[in-house]
Amino acid sequence: MMRAESDTPGQPAPKTPGPATPADRGALDAAVLRRAVVRPGGLWRAVEVLASTGSTNADLLARAVAGAPEGVVLAAEEQTAGRGRMGRSWVSPPRAALTFSLLVRPETVSPARRGWLPLLAGVSVASAVRAAANVDSRLKWPNDVLAGPAKLGGILAEAVGDAVVVGIGLNVSTEPGELPSPGPSPGGALPATSLFALATGGQGSERQAAQSQGAGHRERLLTEILAAFEHWYQAWRQAAGDPDRCGLRAEYTRLCATIGRGVRVEGPGGQLLSGLAVGVDPDGRLLVRVSSGAEVPVAAGDVVHLR
Repeated sequence: MMRAESDTPGQPAPKTPGPATPADRGALDAAVLRRAVVRPGGLWRAVEVLASTGSTNADLLARAVAGAPEGVVLAAEEQTAGRGRMGRSWVSPPRAALTFSLLVRPETVSPARRGWLPLLAGVSVASAVRAAANVDSRLKWPNDVLAGPAKLGGILAEAVGDAVVVGIGLNVSTEPGELPSPGPSPGGALPATSLFALATGGQGSERQAAQSQGAGHRERLLTEILAAFEHWYQAWRQAAGDPDRCGLRAEYTRLCATIGRGVRVEGPGGQLLSGLAVGVDPDGRLLVRVSSGAEVPVAAGDVVHLR
């Protein structure tokens, strides 16, 4: 039987890196995050990190009903019942992703304009990924965060009374073999990716270093996302939800990969619509120019980018 030899006499042979474990990935430090984002006069009042929970959105919705103020951030290292849009599940290995929810109460904004909140969150995530990870992240209306043709993260906003809970999931150190397979959807769901998979493809001598870096970047990424969300949310709220007056619509248009593309939209009731996505309206609805030349506003639906 042949025996692996070390390159350096007296040193053990290098180990082939195996799948990452939660211990490899490191835990978020709530105290570090609070010091970074909680300040007098700022949006964020509290930052909590749970080892495991069913759903951070469900947890914050319950707190909102009980009267919790806006500005609470609840993150979880593992979600056992994480949710996406239309009842879909969000699954990620422990400590591999950023999975967190934000509680806001935009009382100065009319209900019609609150459809901008998931788009505002998307702008915040994409800009943070660009700044902290140097990834050219784009947005797919209404709630996907992309890296190239693949899905890097997702957003789910849910309202209760005057409160809105915005849930965000972002794949950070998830390995290629841990990423979910696309599920059924019109034209096929987007493939999933992570910052780790983008950096190394999950292979080679850089693998362990990239895994460690991905874990170390989670706090910086979350801090960047919260800072960007605070900036855009306060500007949007001060403008009474006017996306043009605060510059939000222009920034979303700049980052959105859907605008300017041919699309097919399946609405919640199964209605199908095809055309050219030409923009978003003041209420955050996608504008689709159909064959007649009319621009049809879409408030909700599954969007497929057509080639």
